[in-house]
Amino acid sequence: MEDEASEPRPPSYAILNEAEIRQRQEDDIFRVSAALSEPRAAAIVLLRYFNWNLSKLFDNWFDDQDRVRARVGLFPAPIAQFPSDHPITCGICFETCRDVVSASCGHPFCRACWGNYIAKSVNDDGPGCLLLKCPAPSCAAAVGEDMIGELAADHADKVKYSRYLLRSYVEDTYRRRKIKWCPAPGCDYVVDFLDSVGCFSKGFDIFCRCSYCFCWNCNEEAHRPVDCDTVAKWTLKNKDESENVNWILVNTKACPKCKRPIEKSQGCNHMKCAAPCKYEFCWHCLGEWSVKVFHSCNQYLQEEAKDEAEMERRKIVKASLCKYTHYYERWAANLRSRQKAVEDLRMVQAEHLDKLSFNYGQQKPFLRFITDAWQQIIRCRRVLQWTYAYGYYFAEDQWAKKQFFEYLQGEAEFSLERLHDCAEKELEKYINAEGSLQDFMDYRLKLAELTSVIGNYFKNLVRALEDGLSEVEPHSWLCEVCSFANSFTMRCNMCFHSPAAREYNGSRGVEWGSPTKVSPT
Repeated sequence: MEDEASEPRPPSYAILNEAEIRQRQEDDIFRVSAALSEPRAAAIVLLRYFNWNLSKLFDNWFDDQDRVRARVGLFPAPIAQFPSDHPITCGICFETCRDVVSASCGHPFCRACWGNYIAKSVNDDGPGCLLLKCPAPSCAAAVGEDMIGELAADHADKVKYSRYLLRSYVEDTYRRRKIKWCPAPGCDYVVDFLDSVGCFSKGFDIFCRCSYCFCWNCNEEAHRPVDCDTVAKWTLKNKDESENVNWILVNTKACPKCKRPIEKSQGCNHMKCAAPCKYEFCWHCLGEWSVKVFHSCNQYLQEEAKDEAEMERRKIVKASLCKYTHYYERWAANLRSRQKAVEDLRMVQAEHLDKLSFNYGQQKPFLRFITDAWQQIIRCRRVLQWTYAYGYYFAEDQWAKKQFFEYLQGEAEFSLERLHDCAEKELEKYINAEGSLQDFMDYRLKLAELTSVIGNYFKNLVRALEDGLSEVEPHSWLCEVCSFANSFTMRCNMCFHSPAAREYNGSRGVEWGSPTKVSPT
């Protein structure tokens, strides 16, 4: 991997807060209202129908205004007429009243019934309340935002409606592949993708203002260098109870009487099943303990050969479980280290910077190298964490590439531990004012350099892994049995596919030929 000398890529997305999104929405509403000479409420109904696509709305409106009005429920004239100076019977409660309100259709209902109707829709239908229609049977007249504001009895219902309208601008927009909410719990920021070229086919990390980093494609936490499909498989595997089943198969035996799985937790081979079974048996031979002849289970019995298939299955399952455990433990350890680093960064920002500023008379902007280091540690821990999922699914026959990958991974782990130790352990000396000002200046240069160098290494590591380690050229090795030249494999393809060679290897106690030397092709 080669270090890049080019400038870092400029951000291709913008993080917007709720006020900025609402302002964008208001600007679109105003443009439509002014262009069509329609009230604000009607403009909202039209924009909602056309998924906030102004171009599509204008094209359809000026092509056939009447057809658009009929489709969205904005009637140019009431279809139901009633005298304004006489009492009217409400169509819901059937009470006679003078204070009635209607949508563009003209169907009259009292204010109390309108309030109940709106409240039920807002609380029961959720975002569906934005599509609210006149309560008259078979009437398609739209109930606009102006009527919600006027007739909703509870202020909380008005706030909910406004919130649903704002979310609609992000979630229902025709640009929904380029704009979305940050998936972090409780976060109200929106990510607006400015340049999507080439970023939908591969994962792309988004760094929100709330400090959460996620993948644009799958909305999961950032996971480079592995792709979204690998993350889905890895996550499912971690949640799948099949791994528990594998553990049971490898580490337990079934009670000969009730067949429940039993783990041997102590050294004695005298086993006693739990209540209500309470059967006592020998762990080795599974024979009844009360009639067992001492040391009788040490004798080999021919019928045990029947269980060779079961023993082979256990062996395979155990090997698979050991591999999964190896990668999962290291994946989880880096996850915990990253979470701890996030907590340490908060502590540094909340307390340690103030102490360092006081101890050495430096302004906080001068101490930014410390927060930069911790942010780099968090990013690198995330990358290192996911390299173990990458390694778990690495093709076994890619021998040369896997060796190179494990070398790169080991170097990454070693270098990150250096940076983490420098930012954590060595910093304590200066927090406690145990070093001179010159020592602190030397420490600043050391930590800043480590942060830069290790950051570049991890950046290149991610790029190489996402590229499938394409820089690794094929290497060949000569089989010690047949001298066949093999590439990217740990077994001899000739021996493995040749019955005669397999028979010869079997007589020597090996399954297939192994490498005698490695040489470039």
